[in-house]
Amino acid sequence: MTPYNVLIVDDELEIREALTIYLKSENLSVFTAANGAEALEILDKQDIHLVLMDVMMPEMDGVQATFRIREHLNIPIIMLSAKSEDNDKIMGLNVGADDYITKPFNPLELIARVRSQLRRFTNLGGAQQINEDKIRIRGLVLNKSSKSVEVDGEEVRLTPKEYKILALLMENPGRVFSIEEIYERIWDEQFFASENTVAVHIRNIREKIEINPKDPKYLKVVWGIGYKIEKK
Repeated sequence: MTPYNVLIVDDELEIREALTIYLKSENLSVFTAANGAEALEILDKQDIHLVLMDVMMPEMDGVQATFRIREHLNIPIIMLSAKSEDNDKIMGLNVGADDYITKPFNPLELIARVRSQLRRFTNLGGAQQINEDKIRIRGLVLNKSSKSVEVDGEEVRLTPKEYKILALLMENPGRVFSIEEIYERIWDEQFFASENTVAVHIRNIREKIEINPKDPKYLKVVWGIGYKIEKK
């Protein structure tokens, strides 16, 4: 099975540990959270392909967390519920969960449901963005309709040229763009070898979106080639 990242969200340590064992036996990478709030933090930082979501949890329950996730992502969510929690289970499905499994669960059934959801997700292209106007790469979000950018929930103000450069890179995560290509695409004119405008704009963008511009998390330089936005 192709490696995927699965997030287990459950307030019971024993269940998280048991699920981790089952999933790792299928060569899946596993992340864990004890409540919905922790799950949202992980989803902001990691590329998660499927969530196993408990219904009843402290701080933020599974229904609330599912609703929040569905504001941005369409990754598969499988609810974990006890038989006595039918109303919460139904509510979870209504706010966007894809499937549910009842505790105590059969490990083989769990794996089968996980496989099924991941297969459907992959066949649909694995698109994580619900809103096509938004591009999200971890905590960095670019909104095309409002021409705005947020980092970890805080809006940052970019100039029009800075926004266009960032949009170009975020629309092509992982691809390296040369200084010449960036200049000719954004300024729509021929590049001159002495032109350092792109480097200045890149430096300004880093100052605005990076916690430490000298050790950037998002906007990376590929020495001798150009710049790119990291996928992960």
